[in-house]
Amino acid sequence: MIPLRDTIRSRTFPVVTVALIAANILIFLHEASLSEAELQMLARTYGVVPARDLPALIYHPLSLGTYIPFLTAMFLHGGWFHVLGNMLYLWVFGDNVEDAMGRGRFLLFYLLAGFAGSLAHVLANPGTTVPTIGASGAVAGVLGAYFVSFPRSRVLSLVPIFFFITLVELPAVLFLFLWFAMQLLNGVASLAIPGQTVAWWAHIGGFLSGALLVKFFRR
Repeated sequence: MIPLRDTIRSRTFPVVTVALIAANILIFLHEASLSEAELQMLARTYGVVPARDLPALIYHPLSLGTYIPFLTAMFLHGGWFHVLGNMLYLWVFGDNVEDAMGRGRFLLFYLLAGFAGSLAHVLANPGTTVPTIGASGAVAGVLGAYFVSFPRSRVLSLVPIFFFITLVELPAVLFLFLWFAMQLLNGVASLAIPGQTVAWWAHIGGFLSGALLVKFFRR
């Protein structure tokens, strides 16, 4: 399912949402100019590497450097589909959540949800040396907040039915429930498959943290 828009209009212009989308796109354009070796170095340096970052969290929890990869990884992506998919979801659902929280609180919420998502991925894959990048955990947090805050909204979506793609307006709670269920099923399956390249548990952790944190951030 691909969301196109929701039925609730935000009362204010989503400055932070637009700024986050612009920052992610601009950084990805820089990534696109790098060589393969430079990209790998960038991901390893500024992405989340569980085998490196979990010990840092345990033994150096008060060091600022411990948390830098958790922040920078949110603004790096592995390809056009990766960045555009994340930004589409952020555009559709982020404006209402930002409207409900206010700009400053929404930015803090977004970063905390991203950290929670990365932490869930690290705990689920403690020994992996594969870098993880992407805004998926933070965006999943936005989806979790939307799920709790706007249960009566509807989402216009592109839905594949056999060999056709059709436009369907779905209840937001159904759309997001199905999205989360898919992440959870894949996340559980990934525990038995080493070397997964999709951080399913970042999506799960981000969504759950967003659903829990939203009540503390809403105006």
